[in-house]
Amino acid sequence: MSVTVSKADGVTVLTLTTDPQSPWPPLCQIFKNLCYIPVCCTVSQHLRSLNRASQTVLGTLQIMIGLLNIGLGSILYSTWNSLYLNYLGFPFWLGALFIMFGTVCVLSEKYPSPCLVILTVILNLAGGAFAITAIALYSINLGDIRSWWNCYEYYNGYNGYNGYNGYGYGRETIRPPSLEEKLLQEKCYEGRAVLVMLLRSISAVMITLSVLELCVVISSAVLGIKALRNKEKGQNKSTDDPELHKPLLEEVTAQPVA
Repeated sequence: MSVTVSKADGVTVLTLTTDPQSPWPPLCQIFKNLCYIPVCCTVSQHLRSLNRASQTVLGTLQIMIGLLNIGLGSILYSTWNSLYLNYLGFPFWLGALFIMFGTVCVLSEKYPSPCLVILTVILNLAGGAFAITAIALYSINLGDIRSWWNCYEYYNGYNGYNGYNGYGYGRETIRPPSLEEKLLQEKCYEGRAVLVMLLRSISAVMITLSVLELCVVISSAVLGIKALRNKEKGQNKSTDDPELHKPLLEEVTAQPVA
C-alpha cells in the first residue's frame, strides 16, 4: 500500500493504493504503513550472522524453565501446604513470563531486525528482575511449607463419662491408644515428614531454576547488546573505510613496439 498526500487551496487529499494480493483489510494495511519503519523493522543479515544460534538456545532454555515453573508449581499449589503460594500463585505468572521472554529470543534469532533485538534486550533485562523476584518468593515459600495433616484423627481417646453423680455426668475418661492406633499414627507422621521433604525439595529445584533463568536472561541481554554494537561498528567501518574512497586505476593500454 502506498499513501500520497496532495494539498491545494486549503484542501488536503490522501490517496491510498491498497495491495490486492494482501490478505489484510485496508485499515490494517494503513496501520502497517504508519507503524512500519524500514530502517528499524527490516531483517538485518549482519545481525543474523552475529547472533548465529545463541538466542535460539537461550530462548529454548527460558521456555523449558517456564514450563517447569508451571508444572512443578501446580504440584505445590495442589497440596495446599503453603497459603503464601496459594494466595499469590506466582509459579503460574512467572512461568508465563519466562515462556514469553524465551519466545521473543527465538523470534529475534529467526527475524533479527534492530527493533526486535532491542525489544529482546529490554525484555531480558526485565526478566532479570523477575528472576530475582522468583528466587526471593521461592525462598520464602521454602520456609513456609508445612503439613496440615492431623494425625490425631487416627486416635479417639474419648471413652465417655464415668456415670451420673446427681448434678450431671461425671468426669470424662481417656483411654490409652491401642497398638493399631499407635501404628497408624506413626505411619501418619512418617508420611507427613516425607511429604514436607518432597515439597521442600521441589521448592529448592524452583530456586535453582530461577538462578538459571537469571544467568540465561543476562547472557541473552549481553549478546543482544554486543550484536547491536558490532552492527553499528560494522556500519561505521564500511562508510569510513579509506579503501572504498580510492580512485580507480586508469586503464593503460600497451603501445605496440615498432
